[in-house]
Amino acid sequence: MSETISAARQHAAESAPSGPILSINGLSVRFGGIVALDGVSFDVGRGQICGLIGPNGAGKTTLFNVLSRIYSCEQGNILFNGRSLLATPRHGIAALGIGRTFQNLALFRTMTVLQNVMLGGHCRTRTSYIENLFRFGSVRREEKALTERAERLVNFLDLDSVAGMRVMDLSFGTQKRVELARALASEPQLLLLDEPAGGLNHEEVDGLRELIRDIRDRLKLTVLVVEHHMNLVMRVSDKVVALDFGRKIADGTPAVVQKDPEVIRAYLGTSD
Repeated sequence: MSETISAARQHAAESAPSGPILSINGLSVRFGGIVALDGVSFDVGRGQICGLIGPNGAGKTTLFNVLSRIYSCEQGNILFNGRSLLATPRHGIAALGIGRTFQNLALFRTMTVLQNVMLGGHCRTRTSYIENLFRFGSVRREEKALTERAERLVNFLDLDSVAGMRVMDLSFGTQKRVELARALASEPQLLLLDEPAGGLNHEEVDGLRELIRDIRDRLKLTVLVVEHHMNLVMRVSDKVVALDFGRKIADGTPAVVQKDPEVIRAYLGTSD
């Protein structure tokens, strides 16, 4: 699977500045009188799997939406590879090197698995409108490379047997893997996973844990995962950040965070 790591991704990793790949600095978001994020700060190191946890309404998905430029922040900054994301338009996030899955699947249901995965790689295409209009050789070469990359990802995620099927005809768990493959097709340096275990059974969650680690190790990328499934988060993450009512209440290794009194209080209502 190492062949799926493109020369562009390797070059980006080699030329990236030192320090954390992602820095959240004093991030604040409000919706009217509701404080969704309140001065949140934390770093994600290169190659880490970082879990983002918290009760419902803690601000986890809001933070993901700010990272994806779906929402704007009132205060603070987000640095990706040392560069602020705040001036980056929504459509430029994937090309910059950030891929994402969604809590509610955002697939093209009438398209095939392979077609959906190929769409994820279009942010890496470079041919112009004129070149595509007249079907220049550069377009055909680019399409061939895009197809081959999508096929490798389909194979990597064990989707070969359904590659030609419409997404709408697949089980929910399989659709989750299709969306993951599509996110990986953009060749991200940072992968955002929003509730990847949602709707999966126990066996599928165990497989997901191994898959997340395999993706990190083989594709040499960083993963930030929002998840309610505590067993998955604590077993897969190198670092965990806990939010409650929009504030960061803990930041550290899984062993440290799960014993933190504020985290216990947020989930159980008591520190005893």
